[in-house]
Amino acid sequence: MDHYFSENPDSELIKSKISINLKEDHFFLWSASGLFSKDKLDFATKLLIENCELPSSGRILDLGCGYGVVGISILRNNKDLDVVFSDVNRRAIDLTKENLAFLNLHAKVFHSDLFEKIKGSFDVILSNPPMATGRKNCFLLINESFMHLNVGGSLQIVGRHNKGGSALESEMAQVFGNVKTIIKRGGFRVYVSIKN
Repeated sequence: MDHYFSENPDSELIKSKISINLKEDHFFLWSASGLFSKDKLDFATKLLIENCELPSSGRILDLGCGYGVVGISILRNNKDLDVVFSDVNRRAIDLTKENLAFLNLHAKVFHSDLFEKIKGSFDVILSNPPMATGRKNCFLLINESFMHLNVGGSLQIVGRHNKGGSALESEMAQVFGNVKTIIKRGGFRVYVSIKN
């Protein structure tokens, strides 16, 4: 079956332009069938974008980038940040590249299963983890993120607290030795752990 976390979606490619409305920004992006939240920006990802904690400079990873909305929203408003995009879904990678070009932005985009093809470390890793792939994969994301963060860097993820998010929070606390919630809204929370 075709999922947004499939490497090569086999559904017919149907593209559409969607409106991205954020607290302090508005723009359009191309989306397509076979991608997560293809018709509009989902509530959880919007919550992550509007509340993530970013440094004034550094390297940021949009992990599981989909059509690129998290990283692109950051790039548009933080010119001193080096944003890297990655996703296992080849269609997502193609759309992210197209959206960057569409908005005249420049960034590195990797087709990668988690950190398989990503080199170096980051100051912030942002993700709306694919809970549909199962807890084991989401825990792997947390563990591998720890290994790819600079000291003082942070993993920031969003989850529905009563539908698996609390388990992610517990895993982050175990792996990092700390976790905090920076926003709670509509049943979702953004969890942050710092690598000390």
